[in-house]
Amino acid sequence: MRKVNESELDWKEYDREEATFYRKELGTAVDTDDLGCSLYELPAGNRSWPYHYHTANEEAIYVLAGDGLLRAEDGEHELQAGDFVTLPADESGGHRVVNDGEETLRYLAVSTMNEPDVTIYPEMEKFGVYVGSPPGGRDERTFEGYYPTDGRVEYWSEAERED
Repeated sequence: MRKVNESELDWKEYDREEATFYRKELGTAVDTDDLGCSLYELPAGNRSWPYHYHTANEEAIYVLAGDGLLRAEDGEHELQAGDFVTLPADESGGHRVVNDGEETLRYLAVSTMNEPDVTIYPEMEKFGVYVGSPPGGRDERTFEGYYPTDGRVEYWSEAERED
């Protein structure tokens, strides 16, 4: 058994473009292998990670305190303390958490930690590839990058196709 109390961990602040939130990586603190878990605090009027979905990792959100909104593939859904939401590893699991309430929104995000994973960001028109360590993983990756969804190349070069 491995144990940590969240009060022993420092908050990591994320403040990029329209995303401002705080995170404590509980799974990392106890060195989990196949399960990720993070505690989030999302101040009033802010948003979490950009809208996205994973192709290899299922996620779940459990709301501890506050009210907010989950932007999902099938529309917007109100969130309140006690809500548990599952997000499949496909387009139907697309999501972004928004705090449209007056208080801080506090929630747990739990996920499988499978790799390789491709994460799709439809509104940003890009995708991320993670090999060697999944999204949210702490190990060094053997390959990773972000690419435009409309970037296409042929499998064979023109010269190879003529041979």
